[in-house]
Amino acid sequence: HVQLVESGGGSVQAGGSLTLSCKVSGDDFGRLSMAWFRQAPGKEREGVAGIDRDGVTKYADSVKGRFTISQDNALKILYLQLNSLKPEDTARYYCAAGFAMLVRWLLVENEYTSWGQGTQVTVS
Repeated sequence: HVQLVESGGGSVQAGGSLTLSCKVSGDDFGRLSMAWFRQAPGKEREGVAGIDRDGVTKYADSVKGRFTISQDNALKILYLQLNSLKPEDTARYYCAAGFAMLVRWLLVENEYTSWGQGTQVTVS
């Protein structure tokens, strides 16, 4: 069973940066594909960035070149570095974990079986 706890959200001015973290508990970290999703008020949840167990990454077009997903296998932490933030990046950001998926599915919500509670990012 995988449990996920996000941290690092906050309020920042446009152009600023934040680093989100997701602590993963459980014994399956090396087998997981992981991703960050976000949901803004009144909008559907969307995939932002994903990383498979081999370290291959996939990004939504809206964040390419601004956001970077990474993970520390020893500490079992997933990160999302958010740079050049825009007001439209305002959302609640969720960490998600799943098993054995192809890279093209990394940003597909239904591929993930474990979710964190989310952390709020507000850009003004």
